[in-house]
Amino acid sequence: MDWRTGLVPFSALLAAQTAQAQSVGYEETLAAARIEQPLLQAGALRVQGRREAAEAADQLPDPRVRAGIMNLPVTGPSAFEIDRQLPTQIAIGVEQEFPNLARRRARFGVASSEVRLAQARLGMAERNVLVGAGTAWVNLYYAQARLDLASTALDELRTFIPVANSAVASGSARPAESLAIRRELLTIEDAMTTIEAERETAQAQVSRYMPVEEPVALGAAPSAVLDEEQLRFELHSNPELLLADAERRRAEAGIELARAEKRPDFGVSVTYGRRNPDFGDAVSVMGSVSLPIFTDRRQNPRIAAAESEAAAASAEREDRRRALVASFEADLATWRSSVRQWRCARDELLPLARDRTNLETASFAAGRADLVDVIAAKSALALLELEILDREQAAVEAAVMLRLTYGENRP
Repeated sequence: MDWRTGLVPFSALLAAQTAQAQSVGYEETLAAARIEQPLLQAGALRVQGRREAAEAADQLPDPRVRAGIMNLPVTGPSAFEIDRQLPTQIAIGVEQEFPNLARRRARFGVASSEVRLAQARLGMAERNVLVGAGTAWVNLYYAQARLDLASTALDELRTFIPVANSAVASGSARPAESLAIRRELLTIEDAMTTIEAERETAQAQVSRYMPVEEPVALGAAPSAVLDEEQLRFELHSNPELLLADAERRRAEAGIELARAEKRPDFGVSVTYGRRNPDFGDAVSVMGSVSLPIFTDRRQNPRIAAAESEAAAASAEREDRRRALVASFEADLATWRSSVRQWRCARDELLPLARDRTNLETASFAAGRADLVDVIAAKSALALLELEILDREQAAVEAAVMLRLTYGENRP
């Protein structure tokens, strides 16, 4: 009995049973997951916002307008009279600050690093979405395959019910043998109940990543074959490390901004004053410069703090690299083990179980075996095929996770 021969008809049956069902392929699910996710849309909006903020990061501060009364006497015969004395005037002016060029460049560097940081976080989010969508589709595919296999096994076992009843009626078989058929049927039906719940769970997971109700997995499953060396080569560009690099560059940009505070800033103000016509109006032009003379108590501690943050970011980056390599090697070992277990069951255990079924069937036809032996052999074969599907799913799911996390199809 080959479970694969019934996969397409069973998938078509599922589609017919649910009017709202929609067939989706593996690549289609990944493509939809990149587009339909509010989380990714939010990340893209954050990137856009950081870019817009970066455009204004190195611009000059807004000018200030000053207005008021200058040198107004408050005592004596001219108290509170605006136009009685020479110094008194109604003044209006404009001030403009000019931060030093190093500070403006450092601000732009910090803003640019924020853009890269938002992009790296978006890449991490997209990677996680793809892994979730890919594994959800694999779960749905193999749940459908197991349901198809279990359904086929049940139909085959049910064909023995009339044979058993006739054998019991004729006295050639014990009444307990009819109970054996029922027991094997209940075993398969119980497995189908569990698999049905797994299929519904997988459908919900797929619907999480694409707006499809009751999706049906269609097409071939992804390959369980991997290029280990290529995956290992691509570790240096993994989203985990890209995020760590962005965080480190953000910290390094903070050092430049802290160092720029040691350089003086400048300012210019122009004031126009209206006075008594006998004295004439006046214009004042003033310049200013900041004096960072207490650097040991102000700027230097900030620079040291920024340098510590950058060193911490570098250390965290190295820690993430080590953790990533360890996680990759562990996932690779899990994949190897899953593949070996699947191939062992498929290439060694399955032929033995099929040979046993054929031998028991031939012996029963020759009158040298009981019907219950044939039924037990066929039931054991069906359960083994379900287990092989489980092992194949584990191998494929491990391969999908490795590809999406560390290699091809990465964001």
